[in-house]
Amino acid sequence: MPTTRFARFALPGELEFNPGPGTLGSLHIRNELASATICLQGAQLTAWRPRSAGNPVIWTSPSAQATAGKSLRGGVPVCWPWFGPHATQSTLPAHGFVRGLPWEVCASGRAADGATEVTLAIGDSEQTRAAWPHAFLLELQVRVGATLEMSLVTRNTGLGTFSVSEALHTYFAIGDIAAARVHGLEEVEFLDKTRAGDRRVEHQPIAFDGEIDRVYCNTSGDCTIEDPVLGRRIRISKTDSRSTVVWNPWDEKSRKMGDLGPGRQGEGGWRDMVCVESGNVGSNEVSVLPGALHRMAVRYSVEAL
Repeated sequence: MPTTRFARFALPGELEFNPGPGTLGSLHIRNELASATICLQGAQLTAWRPRSAGNPVIWTSPSAQATAGKSLRGGVPVCWPWFGPHATQSTLPAHGFVRGLPWEVCASGRAADGATEVTLAIGDSEQTRAAWPHAFLLELQVRVGATLEMSLVTRNTGLGTFSVSEALHTYFAIGDIAAARVHGLEEVEFLDKTRAGDRRVEHQPIAFDGEIDRVYCNTSGDCTIEDPVLGRRIRISKTDSRSTVVWNPWDEKSRKMGDLGPGRQGEGGWRDMVCVESGNVGSNEVSVLPGALHRMAVRYSVEAL
């Protein structure tokens, strides 16, 4: 399907399409700076590795199964137009509907610095309007190079204002969650979802010794993941994002999930990943006027410790 349908966007030796079964095709990028893979269902990036990195930066579970209508465990699922469970209808999918639908490829190209650029998009349809009654065009613009840059662009193509919650639910690969630390969220109030939504503040970098599920609001600064096991620091920079979510299910919860895999150490894939998600959720949701757009952008880079 993608081989013929999106053939005009291929870049020989740099950007190629894999048909996959049904709507589960993917595109593969390999240039002099990095490699990456993006699934057409959900526009879900599942891999990114700069040439300078000894290990992948984005984590996707080896046990993840490509299933129509369901996002893969790992990578960068796109959460939109709501985050978490729907506020009033429990039968609607968590984190919105776009991550389970096929997207269109609508642009590709080579940047002057050697990076590869590709844009995927999805618009409203009879199916989406049954869940969310608004006209929209949503784009994910991806730039794969020594850094990974992604912009989520919401366009209101209808006649009325709408509000969205959104997040790029990024799973980062780490050496061992017990040794990792997340910096940049000290003194920022967060909702602790492991404690019934209690509001708390911590004064130190985030350390991990159990399940963490936190929504930090009103924060737009950089975060860094310090990873002494792999000897690197992952820097997360963002624009027009006022929320950061940090998540790791730890051992007990991961056993109920079933798709995190055994992990490098055989103790579970939860040891090999941490989610640091950039978005606008809860009190930071975004209103978009008719004819207007909202752009949220992230930039990921890797530094040696």
